[in-house]
Amino acid sequence: MLLPITLTFAAACALLNLWLAIRCARFRIRDKILHGDAGHGLLARRMRAHANFIEYTPIVLILFALVELAAGASLWLWIGALAYVLARVVHAFGMDADRPTAWRAGGAIVTWAIMVVLAGAALAIAYGQTREMPVPPALAAQV
Repeated sequence: MLLPITLTFAAACALLNLWLAIRCARFRIRDKILHGDAGHGLLARRMRAHANFIEYTPIVLILFALVELAAGASLWLWIGALAYVLARVVHAFGMDADRPTAWRAGGAIVTWAIMVVLAGAALAIAYGQTREMPVPPALAAQV
C-alpha cells in the first residue's frame, strides 16, 4: 500500500535533517572543529537542535506511517505532517538564542502535541473497533 503522506513527510524530514546537519557543519569547517563543540556556544546549541530532531522524528514517522496504513490518508494527517516539519524548523531557530524563546517553546509544544494526538489515534484505531475475539482452544474446551 502506498503511503503518500508518510512518504512526503519522510522526504521533508530527510531534507530538514540535512539542513540541521549543514548548520553545524558550516561551523566545523570554518573553525576546523573535528569533534564536539570546542566551547562554541552557538555550535553546541545547533548540535542540540539537530540531536533533538533525531530524538523525536523516528517515533513520529513510525506513528504517521502506522496511522496512515490503518486509517488511510486524511486531511488531518497532512496538516499534522506539515505542522511537525514547521515546528521543527521553528524550534531549530529558537535554539540559536542564548535564552528561552517562544520559537523554541512553540516548536517543542507543537511536536509534543502531534505526538500525543498520533499516539491517541493509534490507540483508538487499535482498540476502538468492536470485533469478536476468538476463544483460545484450551478455554473453549472448559465451556
